[in-house]
Amino acid sequence: MKTLLKGGTIVTGSGYRHADLLIDGEKIAKIGRIPGAGADQIVDVSGCYLFPGFIDAHTHFDLDVCGTTTADNFETGSRAALRGGTTTVIDFACPNKGEPLHRGLELWHEKADGKTYCDYGFHMTIDDWNDSIRSELPDMFAAGISSFKMYLTYPAMMIGDENVYLALRALKKLGGIAGVHCENAGVIDGMIAERKAAGKLGPSSHPLTRPQILEAEAVSRLLRIAQAADCPVIVVHLTNHDALREVQYARKRGQSVYVETCPQYLLLDDSVYYQEDYSAAARYVCAPPLRDKSEQKYLWNALRRGEIQTVSTDHCSFTLAQKDAGREDFTKIPGGLPGVETRGELIYSYGVARHNINLDTMCRALSENPARLYGLYPRKGILRRGSDADIVVYDPRSSHVIRAEDCAANVDYNPYEGFVTAGGITQVYLRGRLAVLRGQVLGGPQGQYMVRGKCSL
Repeated sequence: MKTLLKGGTIVTGSGYRHADLLIDGEKIAKIGRIPGAGADQIVDVSGCYLFPGFIDAHTHFDLDVCGTTTADNFETGSRAALRGGTTTVIDFACPNKGEPLHRGLELWHEKADGKTYCDYGFHMTIDDWNDSIRSELPDMFAAGISSFKMYLTYPAMMIGDENVYLALRALKKLGGIAGVHCENAGVIDGMIAERKAAGKLGPSSHPLTRPQILEAEAVSRLLRIAQAADCPVIVVHLTNHDALREVQYARKRGQSVYVETCPQYLLLDDSVYYQEDYSAAARYVCAPPLRDKSEQKYLWNALRRGEIQTVSTDHCSFTLAQKDAGREDFTKIPGGLPGVETRGELIYSYGVARHNINLDTMCRALSENPARLYGLYPRKGILRRGSDADIVVYDPRSSHVIRAEDCAANVDYNPYEGFVTAGGITQVYLRGRLAVLRGQVLGGPQGQYMVRGKCSL
């Protein structure tokens, strides 16, 4: 089956140009001036931008957390992702403490295989460190897992500075890379104890007990550990200029540091936690929390300058009923926001259309850089001959208002409710197949597991 997309603007990480694009089966066959003869169908995409399929390298589907399970499993979460132009997700396989990495991989395949609408891969969470875990690492690489996750917070997941160092040393030998959640667990616990002792148990205590200086401290500590280990690292969901300044210092020392941020830190701010209505405030609880509005401009500028490499979502969705578990204690509010469905339209609307970033920066942050960073390039992340025909057709004339009732994610609210987009996604192709047409997801789950190579960014 040959499909010709005619009259659009091809966007890559190095620029854009007007050209036609021919799909042959699952691959891109040609880009340029292409006559219609020989194509089985011709699709007019005049006036539209054609992006490589977006890659969301930070999702949490079907995850048990805080005594409950995320509202979106792989079926509902990936369906929402595909509707929003994300053709590949990389989720986090999470063995429990005491379990082997193989068990985490097996469990996540059980959750995802045959149920996922877009293509998918896994990072492997390291929440234990010993000789047995170390011995499993080569098998993870053989299974297509070249990236790992560690935490400097959360007692059930953190492994301590010594073991972070040892894990990074082991990953360096194998050519792997780790993303790290950076917050200072000990001081946060102390601040939480103070708020509870004072009887201040509402959602407004959440940002006050996780201030940005404690994120910056943890970023600084991680980067010094990484310097000692002589290993590149990824700082995930970075939220503020204090933390980014620590990255800048490390880069000046010659370290390789990659940075991810999320739409919520570019577009939302901590004023939402101070609403009188519990439900209105609790729905925004996530970690790290939303920051002061002044941080948004700083993050947009850093993204434009290339200091931030990727924009993922940290999609970790809960219903309002699930969020209600913390009504008497803010620490029991399950943390996380939905976002996998709206990321592309938000970054275009509030980044490109408002001149915060340009088209090629958006392409790098949402497609090319995550493909390179996580070993998917050039199969994914670029529109060129031989690459997978994962294509997002974006029409800047198709503006609309974001409403939870219109979304596919399995949640009853949207953190961006009422945001007006500058255009919208009209078509999504997954490996050459038209998978989304004007908001309607076509067909069932046809996602494939992606065996990933090593970082090439």
